[in-house]
Amino acid sequence: MKLGIVGLPNVGKSTLFNSLTKAGAAAANFPFCTIEPNVGIVAVPDERLKLLGDFSHSKKVTPATIEFVDIAGLVKGASKGEGLGNQFLANIRECDAIVHVVRCFDDDNVIHVDGSVDPVRDIETIEIELIFADLEVLERRIAKVAKTAKAGASKDAKKEYDVLREIKKHLEDGQLAITFETADDEAEKFRQSLDLLTDKPVIFAANVADGDLADDGASNDYVKAVRELAAPRGSEVFVISAQIEEEIAELDDEEKAEFLADLGIEKSGLEKLIAASYHLLGLQSFLTTGEDETRAWTIPIGCKAPKAAGKIHTDFERGFIKAECINYKELLAAGSYAAAREKGLIRIEGKEYVIQDGDVVLFRFNV
Repeated sequence: MKLGIVGLPNVGKSTLFNSLTKAGAAAANFPFCTIEPNVGIVAVPDERLKLLGDFSHSKKVTPATIEFVDIAGLVKGASKGEGLGNQFLANIRECDAIVHVVRCFDDDNVIHVDGSVDPVRDIETIEIELIFADLEVLERRIAKVAKTAKAGASKDAKKEYDVLREIKKHLEDGQLAITFETADDEAEKFRQSLDLLTDKPVIFAANVADGDLADDGASNDYVKAVRELAAPRGSEVFVISAQIEEEIAELDDEEKAEFLADLGIEKSGLEKLIAASYHLLGLQSFLTTGEDETRAWTIPIGCKAPKAAGKIHTDFERGFIKAECINYKELLAAGSYAAAREKGLIRIEGKEYVIQDGDVVLFRFNV
């Protein structure tokens, strides 16, 4: 999974990136401190892996990973060359989703580029710049197909030309590409091929002062405004204190748990973000375990066994015969694979089986 982090300057974007990745990206109290896109890869915390690793005496435990891309803060006019963020928008076109960091705290010591805190206005500022960036992509694509379409030599070109113009009109009306609706499968195919920034699912990271963490921002009017904006869109919102995350990033697991407990928080910001990401993108993990390695594999919810096998190796999908499956809790409770087999807990599943989150799977294949 790859997530792109966007936001205005000084909203806590790079501080959040630092804490998530411990990559040490520059963070300072002035705009455009980040002048190059930062990339960090983070292991997905998964307590099931340690349990299974111990169970199998695995030599190696490999978690699923998320790649974060942090680009320079976008400002009003970025699409026209203001600031630096527009130079790096290409870096997040390949991302699966966008994490939009929004400032939801007052602090006279931290400059706001627009002079005041207003998360809805800030969100709109970023979205307008993303729309402008998408319009540039559309205009180039329209210019490319226009000649063929107008000549009437290709029905496909004419269809694409018409669809592109419809999407362009939608964006010019201030709407995001993700809200463009069509019942035409071919039109939908054209839309998806554009890989537009405003067609990506969004997770809003409401960055609050540490005092607002315990009640998950329920008493913070800024957070309420972000949630009201996000709800009809189906976007995820999670509350975070980038400053606190940066502090706990330096702690070991035991110290981190104590620190969070003192603040009245159950999960770190990274855990909240990962949960929001998996939920928004419809993802889950299945597990493999043995003496050599215990590993988590990320797949879409609803993924069938052969496609899941292909995550490990294309040969597994091509030569799929069957999948031996057991929920990880049942396997641990049984004490061994042999005991699980004796109790009839290991299921033999075929090509139509839909893999479930937490399944421990052994694939049988022949190529």
